[in-house]
Amino acid sequence: MKRISKLAGKILDFSCQVKKHDKVIIEMTGEPARPLVKALIKGLNERECSITFINKEMDILAELLMGATLHSIEYMAQRDLQVIEEADVYIMVKSIEDPSVMNGVPSNQMALYADHYTKVINPAILNRPRWISLRYPNQAMAERAGMSLEAFTDYYFEACSMDYQALIGGMSYLADLMKATDQVRICGPGTDINFSIKDMPAHMCAGKINLPDGEVYTAPIRDSINGYITFNTPTIYMGHEFTDIHLEFKSGKIVKATSNQSLELNKILDTDDGARYIGEFSLGVNPFIKAPIKDILFDEKIGGSFHLTPGFAYSDANNGNSSAIHWDLVCIQTEAFGGGEIYFDNKLIRKDGKFLLEDLCPLNPK
Repeated sequence: MKRISKLAGKILDFSCQVKKHDKVIIEMTGEPARPLVKALIKGLNERECSITFINKEMDILAELLMGATLHSIEYMAQRDLQVIEEADVYIMVKSIEDPSVMNGVPSNQMALYADHYTKVINPAILNRPRWISLRYPNQAMAERAGMSLEAFTDYYFEACSMDYQALIGGMSYLADLMKATDQVRICGPGTDINFSIKDMPAHMCAGKINLPDGEVYTAPIRDSINGYITFNTPTIYMGHEFTDIHLEFKSGKIVKATSNQSLELNKILDTDDGARYIGEFSLGVNPFIKAPIKDILFDEKIGGSFHLTPGFAYSDANNGNSSAIHWDLVCIQTEAFGGGEIYFDNKLIRKDGKFLLEDLCPLNPK
């Protein structure tokens, strides 16, 4: 209980910088998250905050979407948007035990929800000055990670409670380097891709918007990507587990996409026009996260990894791409996962997951 209270305090004081009388939304998905949510509410009450609590259960949402009409979904979006815009802080705690519950929702209903709810609500949350998204351990997450629940819970609290300030020097240098870069080339097994990030903003994430955290992101010029890429990290998205995703690009657009579930993959990429373009390019730099656990929030931070994201771009690194989706696809380039190289303006900056520049070496996996 002590470490739950400590983590809640870190979320409120460090990540969200909650002030007295703030209006705060807490969104909980999954019953296992209850202990952390209760600790957060206790801390918010001590700060005399106004709290809106949303219990967003996946099986209830699935049932709701089965017969939802355009009118009902637009009403949901308008109602929730009003609450979000009035809030100072948005905290999302997810502990999803069975992501496959959404599989039974017809694809046309999922597309309706994505286009008229997600496309409205997600940017509204992400554009808040103070927001955070995090997980809470459960048995299913532990099993996907190949750990006991006790071991995974220990791992979770270690990753979330690390000293993110220790990464800031290297992350700041990397962000500045990205801002000064035009051409990026990434090579590796099944991968040879190039694109421009010229004049795009770059930002470091050090415990403010995610826990665990540890990435530096920007966005490619929307139509600049050419080549092909193979992602070696399994991913669960919209209730489906994908492996061996291979994408081919021409002038920024994904023109061919295959995986273990190619049909479902292409359905997602056909959600809207922006879903076949990339909205984010990021390097994972958390030295304590080393292997995938099939949870994007963790896997995108793996030290020695990078991710490209079909879907919408963040407002603070906006390449103009708009979409209802935002799907971080992760490739790990450490030796254990096949290696690879990243070049900035023809200069090799990372090989086999390790940075070669002295100022970036503190970010290398331990």
